[in-house]
Amino acid sequence: MPSASFTASRSYVRRSRRKGANRIPTPSRTTSEPCEPVCHLMQNIPAPTAAAPAGGSSGGPSASSSSSLGAGPSGGVGAIAAAHHSPYDLRRKSPSHHDGLAGVSGPSTSAATAGSPTSPATPTAPAQGSYCSVMLPARKRPRRTCSTSCEVFTNSAAHYLQYELPDEVLLTIFNYLLEQDLCRVSQVCKRFQAIANDTEIWKRLYQSVYEYDLPLFNPAPCRFEFVSPEESELANPWKESFRQLYRGIHVRPGYHEMTFKGRNIVYFNTVQGALEYADERSGSSSSSGSVSGSSNNSEVNNQGALIFLHTGTYNGEFLVIDSDIALIGAAPGNVAESVILERESESTVMFVEGAKNAYAGHLTLKFSPDVTSTVPHHKHYCLEVGENCSPTIDHCIIRSTSVVGAAVCVSGAGSNPTIRHCDISDCENVGLYVTDYAQGTYEDNEISRNALAGIWVKNFANPIMRRNHIHHGRDVGIFTFDNGLGYFEANDIHNNRIAGFEVKAGANPTVVHCEIHHGQTGGIYVHENGLGQFIDNKIHSNNFAGVWITSNSNPTIRRNEIYNGHQGGVYIFGEGRGLIEHNNIYGNALAGIQIRTNSDPIVRHNKIHHGQHGGIYVHEKGQGLIEENEVYANTLAGVWITTGSTPVLRRNRIHSGKQVGVYFYDNGHGKLEDNDIFNHLYSGVQIRTGSNPVIRGNKIWGGQNGGVLVYNGGLGLLEQNEIFDNAMAGVWIKTDSNPTLKRNKIFDGRDGGICIFNGGKGVLEENDIFRNAQAGVLISTQSHPILRRNRIFDGLAAGVEITNNATATLEFNQIFNNRFGGLCLASGVQPIVRGNKIFNNQDAVEKAVANGQCLYKISSYTSFPMHDFYRCQTCNTTDRNAICVNCIKTCHAGHDVEFIRHDRFFCDCGAGTLTNQCQLQGEPTQDTDTLYDSAAPMESHTLMVN
Repeated sequence: MPSASFTASRSYVRRSRRKGANRIPTPSRTTSEPCEPVCHLMQNIPAPTAAAPAGGSSGGPSASSSSSLGAGPSGGVGAIAAAHHSPYDLRRKSPSHHDGLAGVSGPSTSAATAGSPTSPATPTAPAQGSYCSVMLPARKRPRRTCSTSCEVFTNSAAHYLQYELPDEVLLTIFNYLLEQDLCRVSQVCKRFQAIANDTEIWKRLYQSVYEYDLPLFNPAPCRFEFVSPEESELANPWKESFRQLYRGIHVRPGYHEMTFKGRNIVYFNTVQGALEYADERSGSSSSSGSVSGSSNNSEVNNQGALIFLHTGTYNGEFLVIDSDIALIGAAPGNVAESVILERESESTVMFVEGAKNAYAGHLTLKFSPDVTSTVPHHKHYCLEVGENCSPTIDHCIIRSTSVVGAAVCVSGAGSNPTIRHCDISDCENVGLYVTDYAQGTYEDNEISRNALAGIWVKNFANPIMRRNHIHHGRDVGIFTFDNGLGYFEANDIHNNRIAGFEVKAGANPTVVHCEIHHGQTGGIYVHENGLGQFIDNKIHSNNFAGVWITSNSNPTIRRNEIYNGHQGGVYIFGEGRGLIEHNNIYGNALAGIQIRTNSDPIVRHNKIHHGQHGGIYVHEKGQGLIEENEVYANTLAGVWITTGSTPVLRRNRIHSGKQVGVYFYDNGHGKLEDNDIFNHLYSGVQIRTGSNPVIRGNKIWGGQNGGVLVYNGGLGLLEQNEIFDNAMAGVWIKTDSNPTLKRNKIFDGRDGGICIFNGGKGVLEENDIFRNAQAGVLISTQSHPILRRNRIFDGLAAGVEITNNATATLEFNQIFNNRFGGLCLASGVQPIVRGNKIFNNQDAVEKAVANGQCLYKISSYTSFPMHDFYRCQTCNTTDRNAICVNCIKTCHAGHDVEFIRHDRFFCDCGAGTLTNQCQLQGEPTQDTDTLYDSAAPMESHTLMVN
């Protein structure tokens, strides 16, 4: 409702227009044209009623609100900025004095027009109590009968005020004016407008009213921003901020009894009183005090009441917000720390249905129930947002000492708040609780050191949470439970006592671009049928596993970096499932991925490398489909499979490990298909102790201790593999092991093709064994394999060698084009031989003997051709010194010599390791005393450290 002063001013303007025909235009400082109105300050600012409502009183009679705080002649702030490109010059000279007044048909416009909200060409009475009426000589309304001398005198006074009075004096006078009077004098002329637009004047006014250290702007509903004056593009940001905030109601204890003439601001002692006043005037705010031509009319009308809470602690206020009201703290320094709302019962602030565009910002909210009280408070909160409302909570500090419930509760369908830049910390319960189909956007909040979960999402609630900092909680960081949903993006979650992120009981969150690290236990814990999508996160440096998946949970873990964990990377146990794909898992203290106890995940397209332990560890009946991963450079085995586990590994690249590539032990089973396994310090694949995998279609090469090692009762089906370029045997079979090898290609080995010894068995069928440096198949030390329909050819030594009391069954094999011979049998060996074709072998040993050569000539110390093995009693040689038949005949002629056996050896006489120099060789070579047989394989150290 318009105030009395506002009404009187308007009626006076109408009378002055009827009777002011004889007016003299006042020349500007630079031209003789009359100045236009430059500054309209207060727009759509409803004036207080004559009687203040209950709960507080208004700030006394208000100045006229028909002037406004922002629109110039062009209707906006741009006109102000254009008129104030640079500060006024206090040293500039006044323009030349106009001597003649001829042709003026009426009285001149005096400085009293500073009190008018209209054009300075229209004389009006100044507002009551304004400083304009104090500093300028009063005059009556001009009459047509006024003498010429009076007119000249009045015109001279106005001219002096406008043109002759020094700028310093005007600046000092203007410093005493409040905002409405300051805007009125700015309409007198361009000179007044330039001085009245001084930034220091408006900064002083602004800080006396709002207390802020920086200009605060309200560019949109529910959006308030502090902007440094240096960063603002406005010529006078203090004035523009003043204008945008001028509609506000102030809660400032002690100010309700004070009056400010020239100011239209309402003060209250209590927040409740301000809310009741705002509700009462909400029906008429759209029609009171409006001024046409404002660029901000629609903006102001679309916003609810704005209430400033000034410095202080407000105890016991019952605040239930059901309309579009904005509550904002007002204080110097850290605003939120200086303005405190606190309750001991009920909820401190409640937003309920109807609060669609409500706002609370820059406040401290506290809920401090009396622990000795019998009043129940388990359903009360520091901040409560109910159904069908969407307030904005901004830059608030939120604290709760209640040991039950939560500091912030958002619940109910249609509950969709925006909570940003808030500090929810040091609470004795849950920090932020979102439940019962609620949604909302939660951004850039600090959530820390809470006794229970930092964030709890439950019962189909589906919030969006971005860039929050959730840390040092005394429980879990984020807890999604009981079908809770949510989209969590770019949050920093660390140093929580339990997991950084827990998913339980059907919850299904989406977590992207988060950093989850330095947890005192694990990073992510998904259990009891939990779901969820964890994409593009960094999960590192947690004390336990980076990701736990258990109890029928089935999350998607995709494109994450999981690294530097103090235990494992991803740990799937207790019938856990999950899709683990495109992750980069490295540098963890235990296995990169561990699968156990009937768990059955899909693991694909991951990089698992540089682990301090192994790559993938499957044990205790673990399962899983493991395909197209790259597993490399791990300290222990690339993949372990043990204790009844049956995973399927397909199309993986497992390489460059510091021990074994794939290690089956203690009844480890499963399928190993179409993998590339290469360049391991030990063998590519090891099978032991009852393990019985299917190994099919793999390429196994570059093992420093052989391609495949089957030992200690190992089994397995090796089928259609390519095994080549290994430093030792392509396949080792030893110590009662009994694998089946079918249709493999075993070639280009730097040692033998297949070595079977120490009681090894096995069935070798339809394999191609070729171009190996040693025997295609070596059978030794009581072993008894079955070789059937194999092709053994192009070897650089013998095709098949059987020695050391071993035997074998050889059926329908083809053995051809081998250098030392086809089938070479040591003394006492009697294999079962049936239907074999042995042809076109080079028989280099027999040819060397026939040519009188030392056998060392064809073998050096790297090969072991099978022939007669002698020693010389005269030269005192031992069983470890072998002498070929030609050296016996030539170098040891006439000596006491002894035939030992027909077996594999190189000649020590030709090697130069005996006392007498070999007469069939050139210079002696290095001592090869210790090189007698193929080197024994090395076993994995994995079990030694587990």
